[in-house]
Amino acid sequence: MDAIYHSQPDLPPPPDAFNMAAYVLSGGSGTPDKLALSVLGEARDDWTYARLTRAVRAIAGGLLTQGLVPGDRVLLRLGNTVEFPLAFLGAIAAGLVPVPTSSQLTAREITGMAAQIDPALIVAGAGVALPDPLPCPVLTEAALHDLATGPEAAFAMGDPNRPAYAIFTSGTSGKPRAVLHAHRAIWARRMMWEGWYGLTPEDRLMHAGAFNWTYTLGTGLMDPWSRGATALIPAPGTNSKALPDLIAAERVTIFAAAPGVYRQMLRGEMPDAPDLRHGLTAGEKLADPIRAAWEAATGTTLHEAFGMSECSTFVSGAPTRPAPAGCLGYPQPGRRVAVLGADGPVARDVPGVLAIHRDDPGLMLGYVGAEDETRARYQGEWFLTGDSVLMTEDGAIRYLGRDDDMMNAGGFRVSPVEVESAMVLYPDVHEAAAVELSVSATAKVIACFYVPEPGAAPDEAALTAHARDTLAHYKCPRVFIAVDALPKGANNKLLRRALRAQAEAGEFGAVGRKG
Repeated sequence: MDAIYHSQPDLPPPPDAFNMAAYVLSGGSGTPDKLALSVLGEARDDWTYARLTRAVRAIAGGLLTQGLVPGDRVLLRLGNTVEFPLAFLGAIAAGLVPVPTSSQLTAREITGMAAQIDPALIVAGAGVALPDPLPCPVLTEAALHDLATGPEAAFAMGDPNRPAYAIFTSGTSGKPRAVLHAHRAIWARRMMWEGWYGLTPEDRLMHAGAFNWTYTLGTGLMDPWSRGATALIPAPGTNSKALPDLIAAERVTIFAAAPGVYRQMLRGEMPDAPDLRHGLTAGEKLADPIRAAWEAATGTTLHEAFGMSECSTFVSGAPTRPAPAGCLGYPQPGRRVAVLGADGPVARDVPGVLAIHRDDPGLMLGYVGAEDETRARYQGEWFLTGDSVLMTEDGAIRYLGRDDDMMNAGGFRVSPVEVESAMVLYPDVHEAAAVELSVSATAKVIACFYVPEPGAAPDEAALTAHARDTLAHYKCPRVFIAVDALPKGANNKLLRRALRAQAEAGEFGAVGRKG
């Protein structure tokens, strides 16, 4: 059987006249006084659906008074504050194209990224780095709040296939690329309601990520609002150790975070949280020990999702259909997914490159200013993710790593994820990355770069012994290198290619240099 999976039923198309922001806020149209958002801190900030909708529509009207016209791009340089989603949805409501970016980017980094998108306006928080020189006017947070008290604009309705927003992805190379999405992208996220979240209007969903991370923006805010649920976001600076008590106190029903947050939380006691139904995780591969520890500590399940900036999440486990052991999960209802080789779909249980059908409503419009690069990502009717997977007989997806991250050991293809999952089982290893390095002109080895736990300094002999106890001999790293941090992209994904390039440039000494 070919590795093609068409998960029924198909999602109906969005209305011909559509606006992403209008759709997001329509989830609470029948309950205007219901709590839409609460920022949980010492000074709690609560937003009803009525307050949220009024602010977004007023910001939309105010932005149009700045001389902007529909289609103009607005660069968002905001911190982890409520201004981020307000500016994002306000721009979309007006027919503008917001481009959210991480507040941690440096002036050099954001200067290059701004050049790609040619913004007509920048909305900036205090102390956040700006492009140098400035390519356009800057609107401060204070000025944004002034706009939010002004006259409300009508939502700019139009073709659901027109541009709505862009986000930057670094891919595996570390080179930022602006990914342009249509208004219909939010409509596609309906497939996650049952295919991942199990989301209902009665839910109180807490997300532990920053506002300016697209995982938080989608899973933590826009999806709960589209469903008419309540979104809860810990205030900036909230320590991971405080999250379990917040979950209990706020009667959280669904909790979402990256795997690293779960790891930090599980170092302490988990209080009883009777309202909690399950947890969600995405952003990086979930290690099996974290899943097992969460389920033992809370008595609830943890459901992982896989996606990318170009198409958000489209493969996941769900409360109604948990992922089989060792798998990410299944294509969500309405998705068409395939595993491809050079000549098309491979057989099930055979490794290949994960692909999603070009008609998926969540798929990007393309990379801004890079039409050739956009076309190169397609193989016929399929968009290539660049991730190596296999599809089991029943359609589950098992992740093997980035296609260009796969390693070769003695003729065997080895998944870096498998090696990394084994190495983080060692008590003194906090994070790990496995890459194949050239150590001479004729020899390559598997190397394990790892971040030690605070205060730990495991020796190579102990790490080697652990690897031999948990991995087949040919999968065992031959080199272990301690690092302060692993390189990650804008969406917190591990950049193994960048790590390999650093090693081969000699940044870690002689190991990894070609010659």
